[in-house]
Amino acid sequence: MARAKRDFAALEVSEVFCPKCRTSQPVRRHLLLVLPTGNKYEYRCAACGTRVGGKDDGDATEYHQLLRRSSGLGR
Repeated sequence: MARAKRDFAALEVSEVFCPKCRTSQPVRRHLLLVLPTGNKYEYRCAACGTRVGGKDDGDATEYHQLLRRSSGLGR
C-alpha cells in the first residue's frame, strides 16, 4: 500500500479539463514556492492560462541547494 501511495505521488499531470475552455487541455506546470517541506506547483491550462490544479512534491532538494548557495554569498 505504501508503494502504491509513493507511485501515485510521483504522477505528473499532462492534460486536464479546463472549465474556461470547456474541454480537456494540455497543462503547464509553474513553480510557486520553494519550501523546506518541498516545492509547491500550480498547473495552468496551456490554451488560456486558467489555473486547473496544483501539487506539492515533498522534495526539499531545491530548498537545500538554495540555502547552500545563499550562505556562500556572504563570504
